[in-house]
Amino acid sequence: MAEAAWNTRDPHKVASAYTPDSQWRNRDEFLVGREQIVELLERKWAKELDYVLRKDLWAYQGNRIAVRFQYEWHDGAGQWYRSYGNENWEFDDLGYMARREASINDVPIAASNRRIFGPREDGDDSGIPLR
Repeated sequence: MAEAAWNTRDPHKVASAYTPDSQWRNRDEFLVGREQIVELLERKWAKELDYVLRKDLWAYQGNRIAVRFQYEWHDGAGQWYRSYGNENWEFDDLGYMARREASINDVPIAASNRRIFGPREDGDDSGIPLR
């Protein structure tokens, strides 16, 4: 569900899955609250054009989950990137995400090396390697 929400590129929809006082570390930014999450996502998707994401569960215990992910996007000049990362999530008792810590690295790629071409179809486990 998180992957599908992020692939909408709708900052308000994504932020609604987090607690009102959710704490984030995203790359080198530290945020608190939905308003700051929305602002970050608006900036992100203004830069990361045609963004499309894949997430894979890595581990979980109790109210904590670790995921690894990759996404592809291009900048305004047409250069494509594949961004790789890991996230640690912590949920409150109602199932909202209270904490998100993301480490992300960007790798320039040729458009011909793209392998993610849109959100997953229902039941699609596309097997895209996370490398």
